[in-house]
Amino acid sequence: MQKGKIGVTTDNIFPIIKKFLYSDHEIFLRELVSNAVDATQKLKTLSSFGDFKGEVGDMKVWVSIDKENGTLTISDHGVGMTSEEIEKYINQIAFSGAEEFLSKYKNDANAIIGHFGLGFYSSFMVAKKVEIRTLSYQENAKAVMWTCDGSPEFEMSEIDKKERGTDIILYIDDENKEFLETSKIESLLRKYCRFLPVPVVFGKEQEWKDGKYVDTDKDKIINDTEPAWTKKPTELTNEDYKKFYSDLFPASDEPLFWIHLNVDYPFKLTGILYFPKIKNNFDLNRNKIQLYSNQVFVTDSVEGIVPEFLMLLQGVIDSPDIPLNVSRSYLQSDSNVKKISTYITKKVADRLQELFNSERKQFEEKWDDIKLFIEYGMLTDEKFYERAQKFVLLKDTAGKYYTLEEYKTLIEANQTDKSGSLVYIYATDRVAQYNYIEMAQSKGYSVLLMDGQLDIHFIGLLEQKLEKSRFVRVDSDVVENLVQKEDKDKGDVSLDTFQRNMMTTVFKSQIPTVEKSEFMVMFESVGESAQPVMITQNEFMRRMKEMSAMQQGMNFYGELPDSYNLIINTDHPLSKKVIEETESACESEVKPIQTEIDSLNESITKLKDGHKDKKEDEIPVAEKEEIKNKQSQVEDLKKKENQILSEYAGQNKLVKQLVDLALLSNNMLKGEALSQFIRRSIEML
Repeated sequence: MQKGKIGVTTDNIFPIIKKFLYSDHEIFLRELVSNAVDATQKLKTLSSFGDFKGEVGDMKVWVSIDKENGTLTISDHGVGMTSEEIEKYINQIAFSGAEEFLSKYKNDANAIIGHFGLGFYSSFMVAKKVEIRTLSYQENAKAVMWTCDGSPEFEMSEIDKKERGTDIILYIDDENKEFLETSKIESLLRKYCRFLPVPVVFGKEQEWKDGKYVDTDKDKIINDTEPAWTKKPTELTNEDYKKFYSDLFPASDEPLFWIHLNVDYPFKLTGILYFPKIKNNFDLNRNKIQLYSNQVFVTDSVEGIVPEFLMLLQGVIDSPDIPLNVSRSYLQSDSNVKKISTYITKKVADRLQELFNSERKQFEEKWDDIKLFIEYGMLTDEKFYERAQKFVLLKDTAGKYYTLEEYKTLIEANQTDKSGSLVYIYATDRVAQYNYIEMAQSKGYSVLLMDGQLDIHFIGLLEQKLEKSRFVRVDSDVVENLVQKEDKDKGDVSLDTFQRNMMTTVFKSQIPTVEKSEFMVMFESVGESAQPVMITQNEFMRRMKEMSAMQQGMNFYGELPDSYNLIINTDHPLSKKVIEETESACESEVKPIQTEIDSLNESITKLKDGHKDKKEDEIPVAEKEEIKNKQSQVEDLKKKENQILSEYAGQNKLVKQLVDLALLSNNMLKGEALSQFIRRSIEML
């Protein structure tokens, strides 16, 4: 028997492994099964080259539990090891300057395990003692047993072992008894070893017999040794791809389509990425891409390898160029990882372009499901934007689809304003904004439907990218002002100042209280066929509020009330009727008040003009008091005027009805106000 110390000049290698990998201690099983697979694959290679002439035999890896003895065993019939190889690969941990190494890497166990081939030592995270029982494939080799209890001391001796290969026997410690449970080990094997290229056996298949499950003689193979991504696309049917997807993500909807990745240079990468039916809350769909290295599961946190916007995809990528134990800092700095990210972006864009070119009808049918993903990509990745601008689609309110270039060609004749800017008119709700859409279409305008979760941000992006273009929502102004072809006087000039002031009070007084909303009364001459009263909302302020709801740092806009314009169409017979009836009923009372207000304001202006070149202390106190008194009189007169007009408007059912109809068409008439509108409508009928 040989006794000795493992080739580390300090005693703290095992505490470091236990401490810093504790949160990931389950990966010990991945490491040991992967080593067993490697040993098996090596023997297959030696046999294929004629360097091993014996019987290959049963090329599987076995995992077994012995609860009574508290052991977990991983066995293979691979190349095995001689005592010299154990000395080299187990006893002499392959690095020099152990003290320096440990001080450098003590806070990063991933670096220890992954970069220095210490996968075997991860077994000491769960075991109080580990045995290696091994017989090399080499002729006349002698079987060896190596034992270590987690200290740097080991024992090694010759044993009887008939079968070639290696058994790793873990004596599980008291803190980790869960790893002696069949369900726990099976779940870990399915997580980490599900697609290993060598069959992994864990127990026996079971069948239902005499009211219970009993073992059969058939080995239970827990892995698929030839998963779909390892095959050529020509070897797979659509059904194969769909089946693999349902195996990966049971209970998911059928994928929209998929991309089969296969590249050999400048790095090796294979995989299949699926486009799922994207739900609105796309954050829920993340972490659905699994990263493998030579069919060994590494992680499903693939930030850095997969571009941010592609995190919405689902599937598998496999690259031997990414080590088994990757840290986030490694992923962020490795040049191969960056190349892989760029390649995946290009491959996805190429696939989408190919689908658009060859199957446009089907592409359009799937558009509503993939739109969120493509817009997200264009918003966050400049290179993807450059490629996607050729196949991104805009949908109009009739459900027709256009590329950016096609839509520009469609609208440029009719929707170019006086400054030469192309005006894209859009709606966010086909039902709620139906009246506005209808009015715009009656003018010959095309209206886009932009009702997606990211559309408000996407509109901003297109305004930056598309030359001389702007987007306006269909209800942001009266239809005549959406695409201004020529200079126009502000507002309506058919009303004099007295009429305008009077009608502003009449209509404003009848607007019910709408929470967090403010209304400004305006007058426009927009034709007899247009509605008598309309509500519009300023494009800029509304867009800022919508963006603030999704973006931190814009809370200022989110706190502001919604600002609406109540627009009176002075051309409509009903609006004219209200103006005439109000003048007839109120002018005799209001005109003298207005005349008095005008006189007082004139006096105030004259007094203030006389103070222009004077300092504050040079203005006589009596004149200051006079201004203050006259301003107070003006306020009192305005209140009196407002009261007269408001009382009249409150009795005028037509005013109230016109205001409520405008609110109703914008889905803003609710509660008591809606109930009163219904009662009034019945009375008026």
